[in-house]
Amino acid sequence: MSVKKQPAHKPVDQQKLIELYRKALLSGMSLDKLESSIERHLDRLQASDSVESDEQRAAIVEIKQQLPLVVRIGAALVPVVLILVGVGLIGSAVVPIAGHYITQVPQLQAAQLTSPIPEEEVMELTPVTVTDVSETRRSSGGFAFEPEIVDVELDYTNLQNWFTGVELPTLASGKNSEGQIEYTIDIPKLKIFGAKVVAGGTDLTKGIIAYEGTALPGDFGAPVLFGHSTNRAFYNPSEKNPRRYMSIFSYIMTLENNDEIIISMSDGIKYTYVVQEKTEVKPTDVHILTQKYDAKSLKLVTCTPEGTYLRRGVVTAQLVSQS
Repeated sequence: MSVKKQPAHKPVDQQKLIELYRKALLSGMSLDKLESSIERHLDRLQASDSVESDEQRAAIVEIKQQLPLVVRIGAALVPVVLILVGVGLIGSAVVPIAGHYITQVPQLQAAQLTSPIPEEEVMELTPVTVTDVSETRRSSGGFAFEPEIVDVELDYTNLQNWFTGVELPTLASGKNSEGQIEYTIDIPKLKIFGAKVVAGGTDLTKGIIAYEGTALPGDFGAPVLFGHSTNRAFYNPSEKNPRRYMSIFSYIMTLENNDEIIISMSDGIKYTYVVQEKTEVKPTDVHILTQKYDAKSLKLVTCTPEGTYLRRGVVTAQLVSQS
């Protein structure tokens, strides 16, 4: 059934109305009679419009009733779904950031990462000699190593672009005498398994990057691993996901003390670390790369809150076993 659109009544032209009054008065019609006649005419027009509107509404209802039930329900739900999707997209961007400042920041303020040397002297770091580690500390299970002499000088000259820019880092490339080192990392709590780590790599979309010059797993000091983070709604660390490294570190700031991080080397050796602390630093705070040679640690670094480049989140873990 089709609905015919009735033409809207045109407004009365003032000149024609005045002319009508003049003719009526000249013909001897009284003013009251003229106005009464015009009012009756307007009432008839209004009644006609009302009838036409009712007929149109009835026709529309009839057409709707002829539509399949699925179509009618779908038409009613589409606007609601679109509104909910819009609210969800906005919420997925705002809620993680708000939640970060509500839940994470108070915890981080209680335990800030400290540098073994003054920050202003970071660029002049010199080798450190470890002469002894107390027997009590070793027997407590906190460390899985024996003290040794370490002679490492780190290169911080390529940090500035990563820590102060808003773009993702381009880290210094480099290979040791055996070629570029690769190994894998597992973080069971975050469902991260077999994630590739490249020592001295450059492309964060293809793997986690171990900053060149920092310690290797199992050595004194700390490998400093950089990983990309994004909005947690897009987090998918599955090995089947070709874009897994775009969000691989989105959840590292939710790790808690004693959560395990396992590194597997190509020669079959596995190093198990447990989380000790986490903190946030400014993009200019390059001191997170300094090495404490009286410990065998691991640092995970990413942008935080996830999906932003406002600050750098750092998770520090301690080596507890080797197998």
